Amino acid sequence: MSYEEVALALAEGCTTVVIPLGAVEQHGPHLSLGMDADHADALAERIARSCGKTLVAPTIKVGCSSHHLPFPGTISLRAQTLEAICIDYCTSLAGHGFKRILIHSGHIGNFPILKDMLGRLREAVPPDVEILAFTDSTTWIDTWRRAVSEAGGDVSAVGGHADIAETSLMMVIRPASVRPDRFEVGHLGGLSEADLELMWKNGIRSVSHNGVIGSPFGSSREIGDACLAAVTELLIESFDGGTKAGSAR
Repeated sequence: MSYEEVALALAEGCTTVVIPLGAVEQHGPHLSLGMDADHADALAERIARSCGKTLVAPTIKVGCSSHHLPFPGTISLRAQTLEAICIDYCTSLAGHGFKRILIHSGHIGNFPILKDMLGRLREAVPPDVEILAFTDSTTWIDTWRRAVSEAGGDVSAVGGHADIAETSLMMVIRPASVRPDRFEVGHLGGLSEADLELMWKNGIRSVSHNGVIGSPFGSSREIGDACLAAVTELLIESFDGGTKAGSAR
């Protein structure tokens, strides 16, 4: 859009904007480093089309991925860097007249950082500007499990990273980026508290040698469509409900 088109949209009452967050990090041998940014883009477009009178800001493509840095190509921001970028996005958009800012992340690793910064984002904008962010990783993964099951997939292959859900949705969003000949099983079963502590401390290799949590086998476009639709619905319901379903306030 040109600045004139944005100004016209605002004048016509289009005062809601979505800010998608992504990441540049490994997703096993079979998916691209930009998977999370592509995912966030796709979800944002679906949210905007469903809600109406909503624009999508350019995706913040790099996120906080320090636990993936042992894998080549991963780029990670410090938490304070991501927060500074988000504040600059929000204050810029609020200054133009946007009154409702919706933030989601295609990278679950951004969730705790986003939750922590949310109060400071709100303090940075005028009081008549509403900022909502989705930060509930448990509900997100459960939504994937339900979508995979309803689409006929193997729920045990859902692990949350380069698994059947992420691989399937990339078959829809960017099929050329999926490498079926490089499918490998990763860590299967839920991550225990000890596993999570080890991963945050020593990196994802400490729980998965190939960077996959779950399994990509059995992935399909049908599962991908189901996952995209289910998470889009989750985010819209969360933003509409405010404190419901993990939309932090």
